[in-house]
Amino acid sequence: MDIDASMIEKIVRNVMEEMLRKNNHPSNENKFGVFEHMDDAVEAAWIAQKEFARYSLARRSEIISSMREALSKNVEIFAEMGVEETGMGRVEDKVLKHKLAIDKSPGVEDLKSEVNTGDGGMTLYEMSPFGVIGAIAPSTNPTETIICNGIGMIAAGNSVVFSPHPGGKKVSVLAVEIINKAIEAVNGPKNLLVTVKEPSIESTNIMLKHEKINMICATGGPGIVKIALSSGKKAIGAGAGNPPVVVDETADIKKAAKDIIDGCSFDNNLPCTAEKEVIVVDCVADELIECMRQYHTFEIKDQETLDQLQKLVLTEKGTINKAFVGKNADYIMNQIGIPIDKDVKVIFAEVDKDHPFVIEELMMPILPIVRVKNIDEAIELGVKVEHGNRHTAIMHSKNVDHLTRFARAVQTTIFVKNAPSYAGIGFGAEGHATFTIAGPTGEGLTSAKTFTRKRRCVLSEGFSIR
Repeated sequence: MDIDASMIEKIVRNVMEEMLRKNNHPSNENKFGVFEHMDDAVEAAWIAQKEFARYSLARRSEIISSMREALSKNVEIFAEMGVEETGMGRVEDKVLKHKLAIDKSPGVEDLKSEVNTGDGGMTLYEMSPFGVIGAIAPSTNPTETIICNGIGMIAAGNSVVFSPHPGGKKVSVLAVEIINKAIEAVNGPKNLLVTVKEPSIESTNIMLKHEKINMICATGGPGIVKIALSSGKKAIGAGAGNPPVVVDETADIKKAAKDIIDGCSFDNNLPCTAEKEVIVVDCVADELIECMRQYHTFEIKDQETLDQLQKLVLTEKGTINKAFVGKNADYIMNQIGIPIDKDVKVIFAEVDKDHPFVIEELMMPILPIVRVKNIDEAIELGVKVEHGNRHTAIMHSKNVDHLTRFARAVQTTIFVKNAPSYAGIGFGAEGHATFTIAGPTGEGLTSAKTFTRKRRCVLSEGFSIR
């Protein structure tokens, strides 16, 4: 049989197409959860979840333990890469955030069944997975969000398709690879947690609309949360915050000052839970400011410098200049020609209640202080500048009535009393950790049980043995 040139070309083309198909096939084990195309990533996660659905809770726990162990060995790498790639935050604080996410994100122990029994028999309520979850991670916490949500979503029995922020794609991809290797090390399903090598708006839109994505979890700014909520799917939205911290006349002022600076400066104020503005009653304001001067801070006292700083970190439209989000205090001040010590953690200044630094969520180590007459005015202003985000608020007081009044008025998901803001996510305090705080959709501090659907199983007139 003679083979002409056209037939040879056809054979070569078929071979090349087959090789390409195999390289892009979801089961390709060399990818460790990282794909070129979002469609392939979703398909792979869908296949993995079908297998994972048959796993026992004990096997899920084994997988989560392997993930925690592998991730714990890489916290310094994640922290260093995160700061280098995104240009935001502090390495030492990111190390602590990663340890928090690894150690205090709940696993299968969070999935507690409920049962009702009575004359009508027994009704059992159990938590089942949604299936495949599409999750969006921000550049402010690129790997912390993947780790925290990854543990919770997998513990709940789901597979996960992550769409990381392009600004943190390298470190995000590394986290996904390490997680998949850890899962495969204990013979778990391949591609249980996946992503794409080059995340983009286009790939995120594919994920949001994909028929095999059963649930959306968006962690980020108001824009991405709004898009997720309009996807037509079950959606969890973790949006912005602008946490006020109120200090009244009964507070331990020295401790309050240290706690405020520690919370505000943590990872250069990137956490949405961090103190963004201080509201202090007049009779203790001078003492608080004096104490704050003792904790690696730089105080701006003149209007000219304050105006220069405002022009630098805010755009002409009054929005934040993203070039300074998460930057060190000395870097920011150097840009307006004022060199300060590298040990300075926070820049602070006393301003009026309508100053843009009070109204806008800066997400940088700049802390405005507002002096008010009394607790009534403090609570009123605190509620106003929180903007109804229902995210986080902090208060320093020894007066239970004052604490109660502010907590009831502000209605935030997290309310921290007499501690740095990060106590609200379990750092140095009781309670589980989370990096997805769902104020807009009401789930609050998400954990494994958040990513389940509640199912009812009824046995009529049976197995009630009272």
